[in-house]
Amino acid sequence: MSNLVAPKSVGDYLERIRAISKATGPEGRVFTNFTGKPAKSLYTSLIADLLNEANLREGTQGVPRSTYCFRHTYATLRLQEGVDVYSLAEQMGASVHMIESHYGHVNTIKHADRVLQGMAGWELPHPDVDVTRAKASKAAETHDKSKRGQHRRAG
Repeated sequence: MSNLVAPKSVGDYLERIRAISKATGPEGRVFTNFTGKPAKSLYTSLIADLLNEANLREGTQGVPRSTYCFRHTYATLRLQEGVDVYSLAEQMGASVHMIESHYGHVNTIKHADRVLQGMAGWELPHPDVDVTRAKASKAAETHDKSKRGQHRRAG
């Protein structure tokens, strides 16, 4: 059994679905058809309509997108936001190897601060300090340019 990691509203929604589902056991599937078997096409037409409306129905290689593509998007976004591969694998019910092999293309440059953490010369980024430094640098640059202009006029 995998643990649900989601906002409380999602858990509440799933509990309401489970209450009307034919498969109501703790290990039972949440999304089933009217006979209680796993729903294979639930929301398929709704998702297709939404993707058509957004002009996103076909992927880059011309293959129609399915609801499964959201799994890939979810994993990619979570990794880009810095969720560790072990937690993501557990939450998605997948192996670390699968996550690494399918989503290893996620750009580590975005998280260079995490990659470099602990190395000599590495500093913990401080957004407020960085903004202040950038403003101070810009002010100094502007001041230097104005001084150079004064020297040229005086000379």
